[in-house]
Amino acid sequence: MGRAKLPRKSTNIDMTAMCDVAFLLLSFFILTTKFKPSEAIEVTTPKSVSAKIAPAKDFVQVILDKDGKVFLTMDDESKKEEIANALNSTRNLGLDVKAFKSAEFFGAPLASMASFLKLPADQRKGSLLPGIPVKDTANNELTVWMRVIKDAYAAQKMPALLLKGDNLAKYPAFKAIIDAFKKNDLLKFQMITNPEGAPVGSDLYKRGQAGEKQEEL
Repeated sequence: MGRAKLPRKSTNIDMTAMCDVAFLLLSFFILTTKFKPSEAIEVTTPKSVSAKIAPAKDFVQVILDKDGKVFLTMDDESKKEEIANALNSTRNLGLDVKAFKSAEFFGAPLASMASFLKLPADQRKGSLLPGIPVKDTANNELTVWMRVIKDAYAAQKMPALLLKGDNLAKYPAFKAIIDAFKKNDLLKFQMITNPEGAPVGSDLYKRGQAGEKQEEL
């Protein structure tokens, strides 16, 4: 006796609830997403195949933009206070220590640093600022900055010294920064670059492939 055949019915799935969930999730991500704010100092770093990652804390960073302007930033607020007090005592600049500690970066001559600290945030942009003077070899103010920073860390290890330069920056400004490092016996620093993969077939690429094979074994 043959088996009775059951009537076939088309499958119908109600997608209304799933569409509602999808739109809710989409709305949530749109409303909660925080877009990256524009940088106060725009720098397009050169590309390199270096895999070493720059530290995100405990650093002192010198920034060189495409116009040759030099800026300085650091993340240790307690050291910023020491530096502000040292500049006030040695240079009689009358700096607001509280404003100095909260400043994201420094980009003006020492003589006008007090005025720089009073600028509102919308005017404290790299394109609107003169930067730290370095082009005059007889008055390279970055040398003063690095000396005061080094003195502030005299009793402990100097943090990572970073140099972030624009790909279009001219050599004289870069050399002035290196001279300021050398005059303070700061001979070890790390360049900030835009990482990319090693060219296929190069020695660096082959070494990387050999390292991956060893890890698999």
